[in-house]
Amino acid sequence: MTERHCLPAPDRWRQTLTVSRHDDMAGLLAALGAAMVWTTASSLWRSVSSSGSALQLNTVKNGLATLLFLPVLLSLPWGDNGQGVALLLLSGVIGIAIGDSFYLAALRRLGTRRTLTVEAVGPVLGSVGSVLLMQDTLPWKAWIGAVLVSSAVLLVARQSSESNPSDSGNPPVIHGLMLSLMAVISGLAGAFLARHVLLETSLSPLQSAAIRLLGGWLVLMPVLRKTPWNRLGSRRGPWFRILMATVLGTNVGIALQQLVFRELPVGPGVTLMATAPVMALLIAPLEGDAIQPLGLLAAVLALAGVAVTTL
Repeated sequence: MTERHCLPAPDRWRQTLTVSRHDDMAGLLAALGAAMVWTTASSLWRSVSSSGSALQLNTVKNGLATLLFLPVLLSLPWGDNGQGVALLLLSGVIGIAIGDSFYLAALRRLGTRRTLTVEAVGPVLGSVGSVLLMQDTLPWKAWIGAVLVSSAVLLVARQSSESNPSDSGNPPVIHGLMLSLMAVISGLAGAFLARHVLLETSLSPLQSAAIRLLGGWLVLMPVLRKTPWNRLGSRRGPWFRILMATVLGTNVGIALQQLVFRELPVGPGVTLMATAPVMALLIAPLEGDAIQPLGLLAAVLALAGVAVTTL
């Protein structure tokens, strides 16, 4: 979940990426697998959203994920990249501590399908941010992608009232949309910081992810005192789902993402990993989320917008 927001790959990776075969089956399966595990993890997080606040659940998630990345953290050359490590810790605070808290709060209000559809604005905003912050060139097709994804977000808001007339103007739905957009913005801000470090240091993407998770956990540690451990630790508690959501959404998702970046060019890789809103249609009925024509159209528009932007 913490690595959903994909930016263009650093230049020192680009040559490796562009010489890979477009039809590489390993990269294709990894990209679709990443989308599936992120979708599954989001659904699992939504199912435990009543067990604690978004901040509390995010703290537990980051702690578990950091422990799983402990071997990577212990092998880091901490003294050789002091400034880079500091920036990555800050990136974790912004993108993981803040961004994922917004995301978990949005899941509670919107459900998996609608939240993931709104999240599709990430690659589009990332392209715009690359122009404003990193002097990249934004092609005309990116603006078309922005229109398509923006249309998808508007359809998500409209479909809320279509599926349940009482939702029209309902503050929880409006708040959910705002929280989801804030999650995207926070995640991208953290991703830009991380990309800067990857361009300027010898740290690997896996090491970068581990440091960011550590930063996202450390800043939230005071929240642990108010975490309802009695509810999380009960016999029928959600610990198994929390562990599975963490492993799938963070650790497995990051591993698959790095495999995609190694085996596929950036555009097709990002597009395939952005199929999560479409995959969420499969689990929507399990959450009591009736799929209306507008909801299906929103998922297709979101995927098309990402494809136009990144291909």
